[in-house]
Amino acid sequence: MNTTSAAGRDSRSSLSVGVGSAMAAGLCWGMIFSVPVLLPSYSPLALSAGRYLAFGLIVLLPAWLDRRRLAALGAADWKKALELALVGNLLYYCGIAFAAQHAGAPITAAIIGTLPVVIAISGNLVDKQVRWRRLALPLLLIGGGLALIHGREFGRAAVDTGGGDYLLGIAGALFALFCWTWYPLRNAAWIARRPQLSMTAWATAQGLATLPLALAAFVALAWLPDHDWPLGADPLRFVALMAALGLIASWLGTLFWNVASRALPATLSGQLIVFETLFGLAFAYALRSEWPDTASAVGIALLVAGVVVGVRACRPETP
Repeated sequence: MNTTSAAGRDSRSSLSVGVGSAMAAGLCWGMIFSVPVLLPSYSPLALSAGRYLAFGLIVLLPAWLDRRRLAALGAADWKKALELALVGNLLYYCGIAFAAQHAGAPITAAIIGTLPVVIAISGNLVDKQVRWRRLALPLLLIGGGLALIHGREFGRAAVDTGGGDYLLGIAGALFALFCWTWYPLRNAAWIARRPQLSMTAWATAQGLATLPLALAAFVALAWLPDHDWPLGADPLRFVALMAALGLIASWLGTLFWNVASRALPATLSGQLIVFETLFGLAFAYALRSEWPDTASAVGIALLVAGVVVGVRACRPETP
């Protein structure tokens, strides 16, 4: 009886740690949508280069501590790490920054919030483990939620700019969605081909690979006519926010998510990725000093419900 009670307490403790860590990760990641709005005079390339330059410098310490396993990586591993870092880090955040500055942070966070379902659907195109009819309800919920949020945001943009910039921003968000749909699938395929690969060393290798790419992008900013190189028009704010993105969003958020992934079953942790969307939307509306209107609130609820239902639906069916 005591053994059963202790096991139950351990299970509840693990659940609490996992959910709390997932919430903390979502809180860290939620800031990525609002920072571009706080730095409107900085190009998406400047924001992406600054974020990942900071992250790459932070990774140098764990890289030194893990130098023996990193030295065992081959040329093919480093080439793949550069490829993944370029698409999954630099280009991905360029898309988010562009979308947030042109379409606004709320619709950007909402579109990126569909990632768990979009990734699962993309994977299902290859392995066909889920019947497509099971995806009808989540896709309907997600589509309805996005339509409601889009209607409100497009109406606001049409008043401000005529809507042209907004549509460009939507394209940027879809580009970011593509980048981070491509990234986990390619990353998982590489890991499957390299069973001896250390996950810690591989994560560190991708962080290291980001550093020269971010440095090259940062140097390229010198040729942009509208950028006051090297640190732009508001250097103190730029450096502070880039350091915050590198430390909090890129490093600390990943740390919290790894803790959550270890403490929770995959079926639950996949659903809790919605915390990123919720915190992203919360920061976006707080930045505007307003609450979402009724249509947007219903849209957010439908989006979250669609992602949760979609993650459940995308679990492989047992024979």
